[in-house]
Amino acid sequence: MKKILIVLLIICTACQKQEQADLVILNASVYTVDENFAMAEAFAVKDGKIVGVGSSNDIQKNFTALETVDAEGKAVFPGFIDAHCHFLGLGLSEQKVNLRGTKSYEEVLERLKVFQKEKNLNYITGRGWDQNDWEIKEFPTKERLDVLFPETPVALTRVDGHAILANQAAIDLANVTVDTKFSGGDILKNNGVLTGIFIDRPMDLIRATIPAPTIKETTSALKDAERICFDYGLTTVNDAGLSRESIELIDTLQKSGELKMRIYAMISANEQNLDYYLKKGISKTDRLNVRSFKMYGDGALGSRGAALREPYSDKADHFGALVNTVDFLKNSAKRIAESEFQMNTHAIGDSANHIMLQTYKDVLKGTKDRRWKIEHAQIVSLEDFDLFDDIVPSIQPTHATSDMYWAEDRVGAERIKGGYAFKDLLNIYGKVALGTDFPVEKVSPFLTFYAAVARKDLNKYPENGYQMENALSRKETLRGMTIWAAHSNFEEHEKGSIEIGKFADFIILNQDIMQIDIDKVPNTEVRATYVNGEKVK
Repeated sequence: MKKILIVLLIICTACQKQEQADLVILNASVYTVDENFAMAEAFAVKDGKIVGVGSSNDIQKNFTALETVDAEGKAVFPGFIDAHCHFLGLGLSEQKVNLRGTKSYEEVLERLKVFQKEKNLNYITGRGWDQNDWEIKEFPTKERLDVLFPETPVALTRVDGHAILANQAAIDLANVTVDTKFSGGDILKNNGVLTGIFIDRPMDLIRATIPAPTIKETTSALKDAERICFDYGLTTVNDAGLSRESIELIDTLQKSGELKMRIYAMISANEQNLDYYLKKGISKTDRLNVRSFKMYGDGALGSRGAALREPYSDKADHFGALVNTVDFLKNSAKRIAESEFQMNTHAIGDSANHIMLQTYKDVLKGTKDRRWKIEHAQIVSLEDFDLFDDIVPSIQPTHATSDMYWAEDRVGAERIKGGYAFKDLLNIYGKVALGTDFPVEKVSPFLTFYAAVARKDLNKYPENGYQMENALSRKETLRGMTIWAAHSNFEEHEKGSIEIGKFADFIILNQDIMQIDIDKVPNTEVRATYVNGEKVK
């Protein structure tokens, strides 16, 4: 009898040691991305958070689970974080003419004709054209659009979002003439006649008359974007520039369970939004973090809107332009510095980077760990790199491999040394936050990984990589897509690695991007995506 009681006691003690979990992942190659970059085989999830990490034997010994997933040796990573994208913009682009990949203006026109025949819209919008991909690498003009669509307004946004081609119907609707005053960009003319090209701030003249999407259309766009992002293993996205209305809709959809993506919202930094949110203060839920403002310093390099300290090498006496005035940028920075909010500024040209870095230094003097970001940091003067010592570089590796064909033409052999300098930026700040800027670039984080490490495009060009002195290692790149991106959002204690106490946001891949031939990385597929321990893909 005594022996039986001892056996029962041992059994009961063993039972007491096992914790009930909701989900257990076993037999995996788990990249925890913790401080030591430790590997594990398994982990347990309860109430949406990681509660145990270790070997398969240890997890099975310590946990029982409602659901067990055998990963069959596949690689498991923390859910990827896109540190700079346009999540809502991606969804809305699904409702427009897709002009990405067009090889000529003729192809743009053909896509428009097919789209309008099917949709028959009162106002046609599209996005994705890039004259740098065409044989004739010049901005298109509106004449042929006017012939095809004499009465239907057409507005076609360049791939980078910094130029619009509008037809005469759209120009007339916006009441724009050759005498219209503008600032912060350009309205191109040819012999005193409008060409239809609007660059940077003047694009707002055209945009103001484009019918706004309805709540139903915006909701559909958010869900479309979420589906696409989950398919690529993204579990948090930093949406770089959202209106108050969009943020409030996202919050409503998340709270109702209709939208599961975690979103770090950068508020579009106009006077109205600054007044409202600086008074309201930071707002955070498990899925939505509203604690930063997105500011525009300049335009884009591809459309020659990036602000340079010396003229463009391929356009004499042209310097690009600041999108906002220096006074507005400095006054806004001062106001934000007096709050707990973060300031994230689009700065591409060396002049914009110089101005914003100096502005940050002036207004943040004496403060610590504010984690203000420079978004893009594409062309930086060599003497300005040290200014990133306490400023987060938020960079997009695929910009380097998209722009490498013409970037040196824009800035010349000397300035390009400070261009797309990811390793140099990492060496100064100690971390980099990696993103894509989609839909400017493709959504896939595997292209981000490939561009950062191999510095090649999908054609595996150039053979030996582009400016390889600024390539990142695989570990650095993975950290930039996970824990360092989380750090840039003040969220490193809740996501970005597979550790006890953090959200159970993780992905299972069909191949191990840390081990395979680097040229095979772009073809990686996501087997499963989990957010909060829930399978969403």
